[in-house]
Amino acid sequence: MKLSIHSVTRSFSGQAALNGVTLKIEDAHGIVLIGPSGSGKSTLLRIIGGLETIDSGFVEVNGRRLAQSEAGLLEHRRSIGTVFQSFNLFPHLTALANLTLPLEKVHGVPAAEARDIARSHLARFRLETHAHKKPAELSGGQRQRVAIARALSIKPKLLLFDEPTSALDPEMTAEVLDVIEELRSEGRDLIVVTHHMAFARRISDHAVFLAEGRVVESGSSETLFGAAAEPQTREFFAKVLKY
Repeated sequence: MKLSIHSVTRSFSGQAALNGVTLKIEDAHGIVLIGPSGSGKSTLLRIIGGLETIDSGFVEVNGRRLAQSEAGLLEHRRSIGTVFQSFNLFPHLTALANLTLPLEKVHGVPAAEARDIARSHLARFRLETHAHKKPAELSGGQRQRVAIARALSIKPKLLLFDEPTSALDPEMTAEVLDVIEELRSEGRDLIVVTHHMAFARRISDHAVFLAEGRVVESGSSETLFGAAAEPQTREFFAKVLKY
């Protein structure tokens, strides 16, 4: 994938979340956004996914500039599969319906075809026996796998993961990370925000370190994780890898 971000700013209630972010990645399949809490990682991911507008600057994904109109962003979102830290499943719907609803209502897939697509994706992630359960009846790991199945069911050009394991215990975390690594091994294009550094290094070919709403360092994962150039990046790794 190609990703170009030029002088992007975004503020909330007068507080800058992103402050002139500029980034150019020519060829990557797995990109990780890392950095301390509050650095702007999730905001940047949401902007790339068309879920947030920007105050200034522009973003291009695979050579196409993201329009900032609601109609333009809606069209872009239809081509992106996004998985959130809080699952974002409809609590009143079954696992099956959580997949069929967007297929039918957003992508115009006929009901019978939507059910077939949904069932095949649930089966892939060992969820076929849970198809008629609502989210409250599923474990955290199962809920996140439903969310991943939903993201894949729309045949996305790009998958975005925003701290997909932050609400899970260690066993469920490993389960979900294994699923994401499997997707990456299939050659899918991913952008992931995560605090799991070993996982981030393993699934990515490009890493971006952000702090205080700015890109501090960006480069190949091998270089950034192995021999970061910026003192702020090295200090971050020294802290998070200490224990």
